[in-house]
Amino acid sequence: MLASLRSLVPSAWNSEHEVAWTWLWDNIARMLKDCLGKPAVQEKALGRFLMSLTEDSQNYVRREFFKPFFASSPQGQSYFKQSTTRLYFIADKIVEMTLEMYRDPKKVVEDISALGLRHVGYGIPTEFFAPFVSGAVEVIGTMTTDAAAEDGFRWSLNLVSRILVRTINEGSTIVMKAINFNNVSQLEKAVSCAPRGKRSMWLLDITVGTKSISPLYWSIESGSLESARAMIRDLLIIRADRDNYYYGADDLFTRHPDVIERLGADARALLPGLLDGLIWRSRLTQDGQRRVNFYIKHLVQDAEGNFSKCLDWLVEAGDPKIMCHPAVVLFADLVWGGIANRFFLLGQCWLLFSLFLFIISQSVLQHLNETQGIRTSTMAIRCFIYVAVLGRMIFVQLAEAIGDIRTRSYIRLSVGIWVPQCLRQWKSMVRIALMFCLMLMLAEEPIIWCAIKYNPDDAASQASVAAPEAAKSSFAGYSRTGPAAAKEVVNHNANLFTQRCTDGEVNLQVYEPASMVAMLLCWTLIVDLTVLSTRISAFVLVCARTVSELGLFLIAMVYLIVAFGTAISSLNHDSEDFKGIPEAMKSLTTLSLSIYPPGHFAAMSEAPIVLFVVACFIILGLIFLSSMLVAQLNAAYQAVYADMVGYARLDR
Repeated sequence: MLASLRSLVPSAWNSEHEVAWTWLWDNIARMLKDCLGKPAVQEKALGRFLMSLTEDSQNYVRREFFKPFFASSPQGQSYFKQSTTRLYFIADKIVEMTLEMYRDPKKVVEDISALGLRHVGYGIPTEFFAPFVSGAVEVIGTMTTDAAAEDGFRWSLNLVSRILVRTINEGSTIVMKAINFNNVSQLEKAVSCAPRGKRSMWLLDITVGTKSISPLYWSIESGSLESARAMIRDLLIIRADRDNYYYGADDLFTRHPDVIERLGADARALLPGLLDGLIWRSRLTQDGQRRVNFYIKHLVQDAEGNFSKCLDWLVEAGDPKIMCHPAVVLFADLVWGGIANRFFLLGQCWLLFSLFLFIISQSVLQHLNETQGIRTSTMAIRCFIYVAVLGRMIFVQLAEAIGDIRTRSYIRLSVGIWVPQCLRQWKSMVRIALMFCLMLMLAEEPIIWCAIKYNPDDAASQASVAAPEAAKSSFAGYSRTGPAAAKEVVNHNANLFTQRCTDGEVNLQVYEPASMVAMLLCWTLIVDLTVLSTRISAFVLVCARTVSELGLFLIAMVYLIVAFGTAISSLNHDSEDFKGIPEAMKSLTTLSLSIYPPGHFAAMSEAPIVLFVVACFIILGLIFLSSMLVAQLNAAYQAVYADMVGYARLDR
């Protein structure tokens, strides 16, 4: 090394350099010789000391650890504003770190580098580290007489402090200092010093050793949103020199592929600025229009070429105004029109096919003339519904519920009631209600109950009797009608797959209402198809968001009907329509629905007190509450109208 150095500066080298060189390496050799074997001894001594500490001794260390530092540097108290429990935790970690420095120095150095970068964000002055180390060593020195343990603690903590100081000095860039002050002008001045090609990395990455920190993310985490907004704006400005254009979008999404998720969760106010930066508008117009470029590559796919999760993150944010941003509209429509709508329609085909068969079997075939072909078709379609539709529905709902139970994904309905997360959406609740309706229909199916009593012998005898009767009637040239025909008794047990038997008639009293409810639930699920049109979907969402006002109106009307119905029943009058609470409430309900018979008003006028009370009911219910309903719907619509397209896109 000496020869190489002498050959580099042959003209300037002299005897003084020889002396300095020799002195340097003699001292290095002496220091290394003195340290040989010492760390192992210090590690053992420090380990014995820490293991010998009792619970009371540990509490003493926690209480006294910061007192000498606060006494020597009172300004340092402003950087330790945490609770006492947090300060105790910091003291324990520092003592633990001094021993870990001996045992696993590589890991500890990496942890300290990461901690130092966080101290850069906190803006900790480096001059506080020396008195802090001295105060900590002073506390440990009062608890042990083992010089090796004290020296080991001092050496390890000094090394930790030197690493932190180096990390802070290297990481304290002018950008980080501007972020700590949340000063936009200072930040812009700091970034203006950066070359165009490295400008974005000044804002996105600070690396010390093997650890790095993002100034952009740190500004968001520390609440310096003005600085973060200025950084995003600076990153997404297109700059150029003679040879190249410089645009920080690629660097931003490469360094932070989850930037949309982070902004949506912690700084949603910054999302419009980020999305605005992905749009370039020309300053020149042509035929009243100007060129616009959308840089949405990173919104559609990630760095590996897979489908990006940006759309999922935007939906989780749930902001309708963001969903109406031109950049989001373009890439969301691109995904929807390119591929998503096909899979959506493919998934809805099964529901449409099931609904078509359900309508045929429940609402069409039963109104046709009952023949064996009609009965067989009805039975075949209903078997398909019970086996395929109901079976698939049970499988899907059980799979979703079991999946949520395995992943412990629950939602809390009330105190002590937890249900799987799949029940959060109203569509899942509708599917479960439809599933139970179909199960009830299967249990009460009249065709099954009548098939139990089906008798083939009765069918043969009825056919043999019917043939001569038909021939005789045809020969006589007449058909039997009237009372004579009414006297015929049809043996339904002779008809296969009929639902007109004794047991079937009883089951129809339950089966038909269940069928009606199931039909309505099926049509409710069809509402999903409204996402094909943003305008129709927006209308449906507006209706859903204003239906609560209608519910309040109905509650008020029920209250008035009950109140006035009981009040009128307490009067002594001869009006038949208002005798008793049930009749009075029924009459008031028909008045509310405008289906009260006009001829009954003359009878009501014979009891002036009843007429007066009914007039008060009409004024309050039909005039006041109806007008109030219109006003509430108008106000609710105005509140939702501005965002209804955004909500429609969120639903899509």
